[in-house]
Amino acid sequence: MMQRLNQTLRRIPVWAVYLLGTIPAPWLFYLGMTGGLGVEPIEALEHQFGELALQLLIVGLAISPLRRFAGVNLMKFRRAIGVLTYSYVTLHLLVWLVLDVQVPSEIWADIVKRPYITVGMAAFVLMLPLAVTSNNWSVRRLGPRWRQLHRLVYPVAILGGLHYLMLAKGFQIEPLIYLLVICGLLLLRMPSPGLLIRSGKADST
Repeated sequence: MMQRLNQTLRRIPVWAVYLLGTIPAPWLFYLGMTGGLGVEPIEALEHQFGELALQLLIVGLAISPLRRFAGVNLMKFRRAIGVLTYSYVTLHLLVWLVLDVQVPSEIWADIVKRPYITVGMAAFVLMLPLAVTSNNWSVRRLGPRWRQLHRLVYPVAILGGLHYLMLAKGFQIEPLIYLLVICGLLLLRMPSPGLLIRSGKADST
């Protein structure tokens, strides 16, 4: 069954993932302009873009565990999902900068004074080198260092989950679930003890 599923996935072009992934952006802007996002369209738009980015980040983190534990191979789509994640984080940030705060002096004040914004900006800054090097040229140029650099996605994911949890007003279960899922996926990506033992034996021989 997994073999059949993977054969089907191999026939799906990567551009289709980009196409499907970009559809929510213009649709949400349209809803915001036509009153479809409620009485606070800017806040709703900001929230929707941020949540989409976090969902895509989780999907990206799940790719390796899915292949390892379930045999589902989505590796060909991992870069597309990463680029889409960064795109929605950027849209989330731009809505906050351009439509919400608007005043440049208040932007820096918010980053410094509001811990959840500080955490969110830290995640965005860590994402920048990942976005810049998400291309074949960078993979060839950096060699083994490319994989090490892209491990920054781990702190990015934790910071993103914390950002969502911290901005929630009062106790809300949804942000907590997101953070727990992120932590669970990061744990699943860790090498198993048996693998570490075998690796240690191989190094000692």
